[in-house]
Amino acid sequence: MISKIEQDHQRFRGIVRGKIRKELRKYLSRGEIIAREGQRAVSVPLHDIDIPTFRYGDNSGGVGMGEGDEGQAVGQPGQGKNGRGGEQEGQHLLEVDVTLEELADILGEELELPRIRPRGEHRITTIRDKYTGIRPVGPQSLRVFKRSYREALKRQLALGQYDPANPIVVPIKDDLRYRAWNEVKKPQSNAAILYIMDVSGSMGDEQKELVRLEAFWIDTWLRRNYEGIESRYIVHDVRAAEVDKKTFFSVREDGGTRISSAYACAKGVLDQHYDPASWNIYVFQFTDGDNSSDADNRLCVRELREHLLPRCNMFGYCQVASAYGSGSYLNVLQEAFPTGEPDADGPRLITSKVGSKDDIFDSLRTFFKAGR
Repeated sequence: MISKIEQDHQRFRGIVRGKIRKELRKYLSRGEIIAREGQRAVSVPLHDIDIPTFRYGDNSGGVGMGEGDEGQAVGQPGQGKNGRGGEQEGQHLLEVDVTLEELADILGEELELPRIRPRGEHRITTIRDKYTGIRPVGPQSLRVFKRSYREALKRQLALGQYDPANPIVVPIKDDLRYRAWNEVKKPQSNAAILYIMDVSGSMGDEQKELVRLEAFWIDTWLRRNYEGIESRYIVHDVRAAEVDKKTFFSVREDGGTRISSAYACAKGVLDQHYDPASWNIYVFQFTDGDNSSDADNRLCVRELREHLLPRCNMFGYCQVASAYGSGSYLNVLQEAFPTGEPDADGPRLITSKVGSKDDIFDSLRTFFKAGR
């Protein structure tokens, strides 16, 4: 039976979930949620939700708290004119901890995203303990009271020691029973995510903030669908290099753009670490659409067609708006892959455009609507 307090807690969580879902588009564009990310939870600020609590008066003024005249009222003056109470409505703000798994579920429900179907042979396994039976030895923490009592009762009945008028059953050492476990190897669906970002001179702080927000929600959704996730980060201008996550979102570069260098770096990472038979591979590229030349555009198309797309569950190309970028590379991709290089599960190359934080909601839906 569920206790009353548990029912109230579930009701409150339902209210919180509904509030987040209603304002999800706003939360997707709020950078402070990402800044509050903990181990596997974020602190979400909610307006107009208040938990009933005991309230006590303000006793900060009065005797011993400073100078005052005889007969002066205890307490602080009001906020309104002439010391009267203010008439402005206060804002109620409550911060609620929400796990990233729950946040991903809300994201999937609101965007109507299908569950991702992992592919590959999943050769990577995890070893877990599974309780499979009962045995006569083991630690006290695994002792099973009912089975131990039953063994003691059977022993006393067999020996004629059981007295129905005085039914006292005392287990001895030989009566004790403990839960037994075995190590079970369980196949695990794993995914590798490669994030590629253009850090040339045309990509400013505003564009990098858009990348940071979208990458956070991409990561949140994929981690909800896979048990094992590895994320790798590549930055490039005319040259590309793999970096850590902190560097990826903070590096400041300048100069031109050669996208083929990033594709070559991504191919090297996949060749060295991720067999597509064992890994579900996702690549997300963020750029303002500038590239150095038509020759490099042709080289990029060849790299995609021959090396990257055949290995990937999905290659997501996200073009962020920039006042200094031409945005022409998106047209190159759409002309070279008009149907997104489809396979049995749908297009592998999916493109989206993000002009502002408000577009992140629709961009995520574009990427994951196929459920790859």
